[in-house]
Amino acid sequence: MNKQELIEAIAEKSHTSRSDSKKMLDAFLETVTETLAHGDSVQLIGFGTFKSTERNARSGRNPRTGETVTIPAKRVPAFTAGNALKEAVQRGK
Repeated sequence: MNKQELIEAIAEKSHTSRSDSKKMLDAFLETVTETLAHGDSVQLIGFGTFKSTERNARSGRNPRTGETVTIPAKRVPAFTAGNALKEAVQRGK
């Protein structure tokens, strides 16, 4: 499912227009992005938690040259699924 298909599904389930559904989805994505950028998390009980985590610096290998390179530390987004979402996926619902 791509973004347009998701917008259409939201519009159908919420009985709203596609443009309103697009605005809601865009607002949700923008809010989650801003929250993670500030280092906070977004917890949706039953669905999951969006959070930002720190990755430590580590060494890696350049696949072309075999040279060892240092991969710098960085903050990355992460998602942890909630129990209700895990169970729904397992049931195939």
